[in-house]
Amino acid sequence: MKIDVTLGIDVGGTNTAFGFVDVNGKCIAESTIPTKANNSAVDLFARLKPEVDKLFSSLSNSYTLKGIGVGAPNANYYRGTVENPPNLKWGNVNIVEILKQYFDVPAAITNDANASAIGEMLFGAARGMKNFIVITLGTGLGSGVVVDGKLVYGSDGFAGEIGHTTFDPNGRQCGCGKKGCLETYASATGIKRTVLELLALKNDESSLRESCFNELDSKKIYDAALAGDKIAWEAFQFTGKVLGLKLADAIAVTSPEAIILFGGLALAGNLIIEPTKKSMEENLFHVFRNKVKILQSGLPEGNSAVLGASALIWNEIIKTR
Repeated sequence: MKIDVTLGIDVGGTNTAFGFVDVNGKCIAESTIPTKANNSAVDLFARLKPEVDKLFSSLSNSYTLKGIGVGAPNANYYRGTVENPPNLKWGNVNIVEILKQYFDVPAAITNDANASAIGEMLFGAARGMKNFIVITLGTGLGSGVVVDGKLVYGSDGFAGEIGHTTFDPNGRQCGCGKKGCLETYASATGIKRTVLELLALKNDESSLRESCFNELDSKKIYDAALAGDKIAWEAFQFTGKVLGLKLADAIAVTSPEAIILFGGLALAGNLIIEPTKKSMEENLFHVFRNKVKILQSGLPEGNSAVLGASALIWNEIIKTR
């Protein structure tokens, strides 16, 4: 008897990862190709198809492809489109229609944070939960909101953009054009900006003074904080304070059971979780206090994006059974 699998595709600005995943969240096989961000979406999927076929043919004949899920920036679940994505010169393009030219199976697309949320619900830390929020702390801040077991897409497919809620209307310039968006403070890029501001304002000794902006990353800041670097520690404290404040606002709207942190900055563990939790509790409306957990992602770090994309289409298939 053949085992059903889905194909998960995660489109990034540099590389596109893809893999075959079974209904239990086991990644059977995976690979990557360069995205070539200056080329069209049609070019990407034309290059991807033979690589997918090659990977699938390398498996035994005991698998059946049941569907395709895609996680991509600025993806619209309702329309099957990607709309003016940052770092990709695609404009508006219908990805589901392109996939239909190559594959005779159902396909669905959403943004990477929403895919992560469904991945956590089916395969990760949110198993058994019906109300939770996933926050992806990468280059920016993405979010996926699940209410009553369903991902919230809103009227236009773009609901849940917590990263572009405002922390400070006169604050840091965001890539979206606004000022003071949460993601300019609570993200891998945001904590780097915080470190540079602290280095300019304070005279404390810090190993981070030896790094220029392009050399800094959240891992280096994390390592410095563990080593007792006061600037790095203070940067995590400030990042958690801002994130916790805005999570308190989100909790007042959806009353989740848990907030799940995903992505590179989330790997800092308690260095980011403890100040976030403290700030969140201080700013919560009293009826929500001491009810909402903050958890790290339950998806394996290496192939989490592929699992999230695959979970998207598995969720669609399960709904029709």
